[in-house]
Amino acid sequence: MNVSEKMVEILAEEGVENIFGIPGEQIMPFYKALSSSKINHVLTRHEQAAAHAADGHYRSSGKFGVCISTASPGALNFTMAVATAFKDNVPILVLTGDNELKYRGTDYFQTTPQVEIFKNITVESYNPLNGTEAMYVLRASIFALKNNPKGPIHINLSKDVLMSTDFEDFDLCYLCEDDLSNISKAQELIDRSEKPLLILGAGARSQAQNIKSIVEKYNIPVTTTFHGKGIISENEDINLGMVGTRGTPQAGYAFENSDCIIALGIKGSERTLPQIPDNLIHVNINRDVLVGDYPIHGKVEDFLLNIQFSEVDWLGEILEIDNDVVVDGIHDDLKPQAAINEIMNRFPDNIIVSDAGSHTTWTTLLKRSTKPGQLLFSGGLAPMGYGLPAAIGASIASGEKIIVINGDGDFQMNLQELATLKENNLDVIVFILNNSEFGIIRQWQESFYDMKPYQIRLQNPDFVKLASSYGIDAVRVDTLDDLKLLCEKNLTGPLVVEVVVESEDVPLPK
Repeated sequence: MNVSEKMVEILAEEGVENIFGIPGEQIMPFYKALSSSKINHVLTRHEQAAAHAADGHYRSSGKFGVCISTASPGALNFTMAVATAFKDNVPILVLTGDNELKYRGTDYFQTTPQVEIFKNITVESYNPLNGTEAMYVLRASIFALKNNPKGPIHINLSKDVLMSTDFEDFDLCYLCEDDLSNISKAQELIDRSEKPLLILGAGARSQAQNIKSIVEKYNIPVTTTFHGKGIISENEDINLGMVGTRGTPQAGYAFENSDCIIALGIKGSERTLPQIPDNLIHVNINRDVLVGDYPIHGKVEDFLLNIQFSEVDWLGEILEIDNDVVVDGIHDDLKPQAAINEIMNRFPDNIIVSDAGSHTTWTTLLKRSTKPGQLLFSGGLAPMGYGLPAAIGASIASGEKIIVINGDGDFQMNLQELATLKENNLDVIVFILNNSEFGIIRQWQESFYDMKPYQIRLQNPDFVKLASSYGIDAVRVDTLDDLKLLCEKNLTGPLVVEVVVESEDVPLPK
């Protein structure tokens, strides 16, 4: 048995069911081992798409995704998507092939400093120099991804290491480092509090049921980040909605008037916390993102086990505030927000994947999540081209119908993945909102730079014919009534729906 065969065996034993990638020369030993395993390999058409698919795999299922590429041309194509996962703390395992060790640091064909490049966009970037090191870093990476999921981990694998038969395996068993020393101070603040407030981020997802029991028992109001939507159903009064840049009126009032803000598993970006309050208890497994006077470095689960709450009575005060977020134009024929509102109404319980652009604003405002992982989008980096490949990963992980909302610009960044969609016959419906422009860029040009629109007009292909050329059913609608009639049907994927919409401005953050 060589290193490649043992690595594939370990991944299978650890429950990995899907790997996204493209084969190539330097990673071929791994692919040979993979070809005789039970792990499903999903052949994407671009490495960026493979990593986005691994990202969507995790966000929809909670199971870390795996992507694989060959050396430099393939590995460097990963960087956009790996950086996306890094900015949003999404745990994926990134495996890259490389030339033999003797060529490191040379100008040999397809050799670049891959480890150094990935160090900037991963939690760890490993470079095992022999088979035993490869076993160790794989075991350590899987443990971290499952138990301490801060973001992507990269392992760079030279071809000679992959083919080596000289190695020892490891049985790793160790605890994640944490620091719960501020628990007692946090408890004192909670005990004094009459108006506590929870802010839930993606890191609290695994504790959804526990948190639901706590807030219902003690009547503690909840707000969420973008990526915490659905941990508590947004149809429940106790969930005030998102806080921060795109926050609801109730969430904003609660944030301003709370005497104890308990942030569980949030990154604490400027979009969520425009200012850091003195009464913030911040719990996160990632020490680097902790802010405020009560930082707790550890798991949300461990924090909740060590904290006592008391019943409070200020939810009624908050609920007196009108929480309706007014979205103008949702009945106009055919504004982008009108189309998105119709899609949300037709698919209220499906996983929605949004790409980058003005449509993301309308989607996050209009989507009401009833469980975690129902709205997937790239928050921190927001690259164009995320939607379709992430939906492929989400579909394969969940087995559910997935709805993608794309603009005409971002769809074309990774449209080649229509081939992957068709090949795997996935139940994914792709809505392309076509206004023939980079709308959000036009709006910035006009609103902040006093410019006339420049280099934002798009000469688009016929998206229906394009999808049809991949063997995918496609249809075009250009009125709200036609979209409603279409959505009333029992739609199944693969399906592409081009929705011709008007140019429209979104409410920009101030």
